[in-house]
Amino acid sequence: MQSTTRKIVILGTGGTIAGASSSATDNVGYKAGQLSVQSLVGAIPALASLPLEAEQLAQLDSKDMDHGTWTRLAHRVQALVDREDVQGVVITHGTDTLEETAYVLQRVLAPTKPVVLTAAMRPATAVQADGPQNLLDAVALAGTSGVQGVVAVVAGQVWSGLELRKQHTYRLDAFTAGADAGPLGVIEEGHVRQFRAWPAGTPLGLAVLPAPGKAWPWVAVLASHAGIEARALNAWQAAGLEGLVLACTGNGTWHQSLEAPLQALKDQGVPVWRTTRCAQGPIVGAPNEKGAALSPWAARIELMLTLLQARG
Repeated sequence: MQSTTRKIVILGTGGTIAGASSSATDNVGYKAGQLSVQSLVGAIPALASLPLEAEQLAQLDSKDMDHGTWTRLAHRVQALVDREDVQGVVITHGTDTLEETAYVLQRVLAPTKPVVLTAAMRPATAVQADGPQNLLDAVALAGTSGVQGVVAVVAGQVWSGLELRKQHTYRLDAFTAGADAGPLGVIEEGHVRQFRAWPAGTPLGLAVLPAPGKAWPWVAVLASHAGIEARALNAWQAAGLEGLVLACTGNGTWHQSLEAPLQALKDQGVPVWRTTRCAQGPIVGAPNEKGAALSPWAARIELMLTLLQARG
């Protein structure tokens, strides 16, 4: 682990990493977000000598992550990375929506300091909990010179916040970057071995986010499938849907029953973006089409941010 005279700030948002079960052998029947981030840090002796701050920003099961928490988190992270005495930020989070939070933070902030999300597949009370090692690795990465951008560290692997995808319901190494990209690096005994460049880009800035209490654009994800009916799509249109991400079959195709309602949405000025419901690969042949290379969940965020920019 790299030493630093500047602080690393750890923000807690809940998740399985802070979860608790009545049995140490129960890895699925737990309740997420039960332990404070201070208690997670205090349970790791190797962190005791480091210059750390720990702060509880939220206490959620990440399946319940919401836009308001994203806004508060983005503002808090920006305030922290703006501090001269802060080397980097670590965020403890649930795995279910880890990829969504990482994506929105990278697009809005694109920080030049490390912002490292970490999580766990087993609760803190498990006999072989994975959270402590993941948190230790995240702090090591945040304290390493030259690291920048929003990344995630789980099971010793470092993933880009723009590529991260949860691929497994149970395994400790539950994340991937899709078939076309591997991890950015790995953490080995507290040291970083880097394979690819850290995330970078031009930040959209906090001004793009709605003010507290203001709604984000309503963008929904619809998966095309055998026998799909258009009733849900028609209801969404009538209710004021502002954008749609279509998780297409295969290489960007959709059921013929959706043709008319999709055209009606477009005629009304509602943007419709294509992505694929396939676990790996982009839509081939659409290199300039927005959303075509993203997961449905990342495409939804990108479309929301696009609509927010248009609001001005």
